[in-house]
Amino acid sequence: MITKSIPNMFTLGNLFLGMLAIMLTFDGRYSLAAIMVIVAMLLDGLDGRVARALNAQSDFGKELDSLSDIISFGIAPALIMYTLSLHLIPQPGVAWIITAIFPMCGALRLARFNVQKGIPGYFIGLPIPAAGGVLATIALFHKTITTPYFIVSILLLSYLMVSSVKYPNFKKIGLPRQAVAVAPFVVILAVIIAVIFPEELSKLIFVPLVIYAGYGLRQNVRRLLRRKRREEEESEELYRPKR
Repeated sequence: MITKSIPNMFTLGNLFLGMLAIMLTFDGRYSLAAIMVIVAMLLDGLDGRVARALNAQSDFGKELDSLSDIISFGIAPALIMYTLSLHLIPQPGVAWIITAIFPMCGALRLARFNVQKGIPGYFIGLPIPAAGGVLATIALFHKTITTPYFIVSILLLSYLMVSSVKYPNFKKIGLPRQAVAVAPFVVILAVIIAVIFPEELSKLIFVPLVIYAGYGLRQNVRRLLRRKRREEEESEELYRPKR
């Protein structure tokens, strides 16, 4: 029974860090709030691996994971972005709508993931932890990036979450059963490093997250170009004079 509960403890840790990120945002500690989102990503990546290593997968754990993700990677990053930048938009209603779009798309992404059978080795749409990680860390550049760029970022990430773009799924990479006991110490070490170097670590992690999100965007553009080329070829074939 205790073994079955261990993966859920990682998931609840994810939720706890998401709540911490929200409270730190209200306190104006944005760098640390972004770090909480990043560490929550680590816990989110571990809970499934721990469950598989202990043979403790369950529908309860799957639903708990989704509920935690919408807090840690949907609401928390959106609030960080709103508090740092979007609240400067002259029309408050516009700022509220843009802020709300992100967790709403995240909820749609999670619901689709739970009910649709995916493609082995791939996610359909940008996973919400990656989208939330990008949004939380990009907010740290608020001193050099203006609000319009943040608006484009939040809308683009929202679109990628609900898109049909395929993203590589690294969650299936297994975790040896012997490594489960070490996992909590890895998390504690990550938190310590994050607290000591909040901005540096956030910006370092920002790069691979953006590359991952950009991969799907590139794939989407290539797909659209292929479709356009195919339509042009079919059109040319249709109107080509027959001999």
